Amino acid sequence: MLSLLGVLTLLMALFTLLPLTRLRHWSVRVMDFPRLQLAVLWAVLLLADLCIGDLSLAMRTPLVLIALAGVIYQAHWILPYTRLYPCESGVAKHSDPQRHVRLLTANVLTTNHESDKLLAIVKREKPDVLVTLESDDWWQERLDVLEANTPDYGYCHTLKCPLDNLYGMHVYSRLPLHDASIDYLVEEGVPSMHAQLELKSGDRIRVHFLHPAPPSPTENEESSERDAELVIVARSVARSRQPVIVTGDLNDVAWSRTTHLFRKLSGLLDPRVGRGMFNTFHANLPLLRWPLDHLFHSSHFSVVRVARMEAFGSDHFPLLTELALTPNQDTSDTREAPEADAEDHAEATETARSEDVSHHDVPSPGR
Repeated sequence: MLSLLGVLTLLMALFTLLPLTRLRHWSVRVMDFPRLQLAVLWAVLLLADLCIGDLSLAMRTPLVLIALAGVIYQAHWILPYTRLYPCESGVAKHSDPQRHVRLLTANVLTTNHESDKLLAIVKREKPDVLVTLESDDWWQERLDVLEANTPDYGYCHTLKCPLDNLYGMHVYSRLPLHDASIDYLVEEGVPSMHAQLELKSGDRIRVHFLHPAPPSPTENEESSERDAELVIVARSVARSRQPVIVTGDLNDVAWSRTTHLFRKLSGLLDPRVGRGMFNTFHANLPLLRWPLDHLFHSSHFSVVRVARMEAFGSDHFPLLTELALTPNQDTSDTREAPEADAEDHAEATETARSEDVSHHDVPSPGR
């Protein structure tokens, strides 16, 4: 039994410590994802260390201390995404509905053909902007009904990039899009979309829709491409004085080193902090879920609503986020985003150079 506990402790320690390295191989970076699951496993191991009766004190003590450290370490990453933590984004108070924006982000899964279920969500929730990921020509044919000028739809402002490589992307908007573009920032065949979105009030906000390729044995062996895209977008929006929203499936979890670096470089806020994890993947595997779809915003906004929608046949749940443009609101209930230090900037520069890209490559609609 002691040997078994020792082996399990060593394996768990390895899974916990590997993400601390800067190794970009997918087998290392994937350990960023299951922090909640690893915290639970550490807790189970801790109970085993405490409850097995034939261990001597000399053997039990180090095993208990290591397991306890593992629980605490993993918990500190996921704690901000629980209601036990203060909210990072403030709550909208007495806001003008004309300055609200409601976005629905949905990774449709190319092979999923249950488009009627997604359209039903759109009809019920009436988002101002629908962003679909992994959408191909088949999905475009089904979603183009949204352009009909009816009370239920009326999404006449669009950006369309149907692809059959799992990186197709569509934006259907009730609100006007200005300076809109479809770009391939890092990889050929992996698009992103950028625009100014005009609210009903006439205010314009800068929006970026992203879906970088993940590190995986079937995609990119390393996370360099994904990390580089996030880094250059973060640096680009950090220089903007406009209200900014960045959303999409970033193929990274909210609590990873890379996403944390993105937040520090960009200065954007995460509305999930203090509100919940809003795990959007995997819709069909309840024990393997984590927050893979994201929305970040500048301090110009406060939060009206964040909600995970019901499943519609994809391996992702849709994420609905409603924000209010409230630049003059009392921000006493808003916390500042984490700040980047010299080491963070050095890491970001190294990451961008590894893919020969720069924040100057990112469109700045409206500047």
